[in-house]
Amino acid sequence: MRHGLSRHWVGLIGLGLLLGLLLGGAPAPAEAQEYRIGFVSAVTGPASSLGVPERDVAVMLQKEIDAKGGITGPDGVKHPVKILINDDQSKVDETVKAVKRLIDDQVHVVIASSQSPTSLAVVPVATEAKTPLVSMASSHAIVTPIKDRFWVFKTPQSNIHVSFHQVKYLKAKKYTKVASLYVNDAFGEDSRRGLAETIKGTDIQVVYEDKFEHTDKDMTPQLTKVKASGAQVLIVHAIPPSASIVTKNFRDLGLTIPLMHNHGVGNKPFIDLAGGAAEGVIFPIGKMLVAEGLPDTDPQKKVLLDFVKAYEAATGKPRSTFAGHAWDALQMSFIALSKLKANTPLGEARTQVRNELEKIKNFAGTGGIFNMSAEDHVGLDERSMVLVRIEGGTWKTLPPEKW
Repeated sequence: MRHGLSRHWVGLIGLGLLLGLLLGGAPAPAEAQEYRIGFVSAVTGPASSLGVPERDVAVMLQKEIDAKGGITGPDGVKHPVKILINDDQSKVDETVKAVKRLIDDQVHVVIASSQSPTSLAVVPVATEAKTPLVSMASSHAIVTPIKDRFWVFKTPQSNIHVSFHQVKYLKAKKYTKVASLYVNDAFGEDSRRGLAETIKGTDIQVVYEDKFEHTDKDMTPQLTKVKASGAQVLIVHAIPPSASIVTKNFRDLGLTIPLMHNHGVGNKPFIDLAGGAAEGVIFPIGKMLVAEGLPDTDPQKKVLLDFVKAYEAATGKPRSTFAGHAWDALQMSFIALSKLKANTPLGEARTQVRNELEKIKNFAGTGGIFNMSAEDHVGLDERSMVLVRIEGGTWKTLPPEKW
């Protein structure tokens, strides 16, 4: 009997050892490491009409991603996501500090920032740290020359896309004499340069051009010269509040020529600050402001309407194209992060996120249908924009048949 029991226990012990070896040799479940996104916008300062809605979207999407339990990777592991939100106060030095701090905080990708000057300032910071950077600003210089922008992407349409629509309108109306006023920063300069580039080879000429500072409170001196220049149309390259001040001064001087802006005025604060002076202003913009009027066949329509509904419900504020720039940047970052395998070392993970951002194709965002490539870190063209006119305190599509 004792001998039988001994064999019995030996067998059990052997089985236990075998199971232990088998279980010990099995791979441990992948750890759900946290994915970190650095986010910087101009919550305060002159560019806050851009940065606040961008920040609001980051808060909104943090709640949405938390409710889903995070991002599911290719291994089936669900990773929590933390969006680290910073205010750069609309200042270049604060943007640089924030991005450096976020990189030290081991973020996988940085989204920064609201303005072209602040975005350009952190391009070398992200590049040196080999950390992908997605800007929410429009200057084409943010992503060009492409050989120097390996780590840098952006979501807004470029100013060259804007000038395409402006010049198309000028040609249709047979306007050949244009005045151009621009804010004295990287955004204004890039927009001005886009117009100058687009009118090359046409009979359109800039008969008067001048600049102003974003802190200026009165642009009457420049506009007085516009009035005397013989220009048939004025194009302004700025964002609120300076864009609104120019518009009010323009009306106060009794100028009756058409007033065009660029897409820097694609939000309600521009209209609120300019008041009745905004009536009749024409500018190219992404389709969000006129989403309801898009044909049902437009691949952006559902995305835009869903975004507007979610954003307005979450914030109690009217739609903003700048909020859309943040949504596009965060959604594409989520897509890139979802391709990461669990426990990928940070340096390798940052490289993979960069590579995945560059592979994004046919992504229907608020700013257009994005098709990134090694040669194009915007992924948009002029089809992402429409011409609108402010009528009755809101935006109305201005199709060619109404020109």
